[in-house]
Amino acid sequence: MAKYLYRLGQWSVNKRKGVLFSTLAILIVLGIATLSLGSAFSKELTIPNTPADRAGKVISEEFAGAANLSSKIQIVFKAPDDKTMESADVEQAITAMLNDIGTDAGVAGVATPVQLQNISPSKQFGYAEVTFKVAAEEVAEETKEHILSQMEHTREAGIQTEARGDVVLSESETPLVEVIGIIVAFFILAITFASFVAAGLPILTAGAGLGVGMLLIVIGSNFIEIQNVSLSLAAMIGLAVGIDYALFIMTRFKQQLAQGYSVPESVAIANGTAGSAVVFAGVTVVIGLLGLSVANIPFLSMMGYSAALCVVTTVIISVVVLPAVLGMIGHKLTPAKENKWLGSLTGTNKNKKKKASSNRWGEFVTKRPLVVSLVSIALLAVIAVPFFHINLGLPSDGTAKSTDTTERRAYDLLTEGYGEGFNASLIVAAKADKPTEGTPQAVAEIAKEISALPGVLNVTPAFPGPSGQLYVMTVIPQTGPDDTQTKSLVKAIRALSDETVEANQIELMVTGTTAMNIDIAQKLNDALPIFAALIVVMAYLLLVLVFRSLLIPLKAVLGFLLSLGATLGFVVFVVQDGNLLGLFGFPASSPILAFLPVILIGILFGLAMDYEIFLVSKMREVYAHTGDPRRAILDGVRDSGRVVIAAGLIMISVFVGFMLAPDAMIKSIGMALAVGVLFDAFIVRLTIVPAVMSLMGKAAWYMPKWLDKLLPNIDVEGESIMKEVEKKTKVA
Repeated sequence: MAKYLYRLGQWSVNKRKGVLFSTLAILIVLGIATLSLGSAFSKELTIPNTPADRAGKVISEEFAGAANLSSKIQIVFKAPDDKTMESADVEQAITAMLNDIGTDAGVAGVATPVQLQNISPSKQFGYAEVTFKVAAEEVAEETKEHILSQMEHTREAGIQTEARGDVVLSESETPLVEVIGIIVAFFILAITFASFVAAGLPILTAGAGLGVGMLLIVIGSNFIEIQNVSLSLAAMIGLAVGIDYALFIMTRFKQQLAQGYSVPESVAIANGTAGSAVVFAGVTVVIGLLGLSVANIPFLSMMGYSAALCVVTTVIISVVVLPAVLGMIGHKLTPAKENKWLGSLTGTNKNKKKKASSNRWGEFVTKRPLVVSLVSIALLAVIAVPFFHINLGLPSDGTAKSTDTTERRAYDLLTEGYGEGFNASLIVAAKADKPTEGTPQAVAEIAKEISALPGVLNVTPAFPGPSGQLYVMTVIPQTGPDDTQTKSLVKAIRALSDETVEANQIELMVTGTTAMNIDIAQKLNDALPIFAALIVVMAYLLLVLVFRSLLIPLKAVLGFLLSLGATLGFVVFVVQDGNLLGLFGFPASSPILAFLPVILIGILFGLAMDYEIFLVSKMREVYAHTGDPRRAILDGVRDSGRVVIAAGLIMISVFVGFMLAPDAMIKSIGMALAVGVLFDAFIVRLTIVPAVMSLMGKAAWYMPKWLDKLLPNIDVEGESIMKEVEKKTKVA
């Protein structure tokens, strides 16, 4: 692979103008196509064939002729303290407001609190229902604005008025959170390279790779179902790895320049050596992302495919376009052309006067490896403890929305007026295969049995469907949608179905938003061990190929599991347990996003292997030449440690930028990835790895000769091309 990338680097330099113009042309064509087609992202996070999904389909088929109840909102009212919903002026203000909303062309109908008979026992609360003529995502902005303006009228009358439902009224604009991470990354790169020009190149090439990938995703959304969260995840990963990969190649390029090679030769060598590591690292990230499809969950698979596409495009740009750019302006990146002010600030100028840069951290770790290992492992183990009481779920208006939104305030009003369980209502369908005259009475008895279950607040009377085979009732739990007791209640109702089928041939099915979210979380939880095992095995085999060792890959995999456990433990400590919520900007404590562990495993696996490859491949190169394990560790930490630190800080800055997004899902993913990189890059790779390798000594590099002969030589370090370059130099 190294030879091919070396030649590709030479070709890119020789054809640099054509490469750059072709890249620009591709971006323009994709941009025009995107503007022409637009986007058609889905907001639904559903899993087909779960118990709740099947129940929902049965109910939909039974009531196929009913109005479109999936496109509606609830307008929630709270009367002033000295009045009730039955006060004449309050009732008059609400009626006038709802009548005006009903005249809107996009509204199919309006039901008042009196008509729905839902005024709370305290008579302070009530809610109306507005049904629309079209699907939620197709409701016109004019209709939304009309509803919001009418809500202001009742608010002026002293009636607190909020709304929630399928149609989002308080559409908050997501700030360009990526920009913050890019700005921080630019300064990190400027300090690393002591050059503003060099700092801009990784961001430029990462932007090009990310641009191609994201435009393809937007275009693809018109032909296949892609969730909008997929685009954010792809941007997050593509931007971070794109900058990092360019950083690795440029670092090697500058090292070759410092050794006296010409710009074209330095580009080719950098592409063949660091480029090989970049391609292999990119492959590991892609494998982790494609592995998300193992769970057999459509929306999760599409998230993995989308992010993998962006990683592929950034890798291609890194090994094809970046060499062309370096061939064009590489002469400006020589030591003589570096920014003197930044050089003085970072101490780069001083270090050049020294024959060898200091390696205090490497020496500190290798002199006391046992203590460093035990302290680091203990630290991560303690942080991982909260992981053992993790509660998976999906965000609701009560946990995902800020109090600045009307949806969150409506959620809180409904909780205040009707109890926590109101927002966790369950739809229970009782299906009789062969209905008889006694079926209605049997269903009524079943409703009483459900009422007696622990955690049930009340059950509405069951009403029959047109066929007479299906009866539907609403069960209001005592607890909220995210509570573990609500999950237990869903299981209890489904377990009761076994008894009702045996006694009356009546099957009970549970659906509704809460039940669907519970089923999705359970399906993801079931898929987690299989996915984690697959990733661990894959990581071990890949690293055996790269490092020609049995123990180093084992150490790498165990380190990955340690950083993963600590990351999930920290996320549970903050998001679920409610610690430091204000510091990280979460609106409220909530269950852990159901698909976060799977995403974290897939992505953190790739990133962890990236750092392992860039750090340990240098150690292997030194060990192969010297046979001295301690020197290999010291040289690896000295030469590659600085790059891993910069790469880790860039990753963290990009992910922290996404934490500023208002969307709770994006915020939690951003925080998990930022913390994961912090733990893995700085504690595992730069601390535990050199410490444990010091303890293992030469045994770290043990590889049976028979196995070494069987395995293909990947040559990530580019030893083959360096031998050719040395021969050319001698001949010259």
